[in-house]
Amino acid sequence: MSYGLSCAHCHSKVRIRTSTADHVLLRTAYLQCTNEACGATYRASFEVTHLLSPPAVYNPTINLPMAPSAMRREARSGDPAQQFDLYDDFDDETDLTQLEEHGAAK
Repeated sequence: MSYGLSCAHCHSKVRIRTSTADHVLLRTAYLQCTNEACGATYRASFEVTHLLSPPAVYNPTINLPMAPSAMRREARSGDPAQQFDLYDDFDDETDLTQLEEHGAAK
């Protein structure tokens, strides 16, 4: 997956090669540029910082603040064209064919 991240050097997509769960709200990811000529690798952290809507199943051990209204509004106003697609990270037709054989793709 790339989550829409770009290489800081060549601006190609980067992919998450592996990640570790440091905490239920924090992951450390190791990223790799998809441009073989560039080859940059990165370490990144992904942190859950706010609730945008209250959970239906509450976990009392998790203490996240509700996002301010401006942040919630911004999350709702996203451009549908910017939505991530499950199939964005497939590099070739072989991957999609395998999914289709297993009934997981359209």
